[in-house]
Amino acid sequence: MRVYIGSDHAGFELKAHLIEHLGGLGHDVVDVGAHHYDPQDDYPPFCLETGRRVVADDGSLGVVIGGSGNGEQIAANKVRGVRAALAWNEDTATLARQHNDANVVSVGARMHDVPTATRLVELFLATPFSHDPRHERRIGMLAEYEADPVAPELSD
Repeated sequence: MRVYIGSDHAGFELKAHLIEHLGGLGHDVVDVGAHHYDPQDDYPPFCLETGRRVVADDGSLGVVIGGSGNGEQIAANKVRGVRAALAWNEDTATLARQHNDANVVSVGARMHDVPTATRLVELFLATPFSHDPRHERRIGMLAEYEADPVAPELSD
């Protein structure tokens, strides 16, 4: 599987580890940057470009990394077609794929040790979407809103 991965300075070391680790598992890993450590860099360009590449490459997935993962998730979700999820434990990593068909995972490098962060990414990449009709319906609602921002009707 092709995996696009981007981070700012806060995720730079974890990104380097994941590139090597995921490549060793047979994934085609594409480093979106940062390509050198700069303690003053900003996460949005790396996360937006990661999301853009995932959407343009059907069947690929993405990983964005920063200090907390929060801003990185928000940035990636600005790209039309991205469904980025913040993974903070094993359940959120798997449910993001299984229920939400997330195509980008966000991880906070300052929130987890390397083995834990690695496990979250592995789980995300290995978990398929369930194709449960209720989840497909909900994803469809979000895609419709993204295409034409008219909120779905509220139900009681």
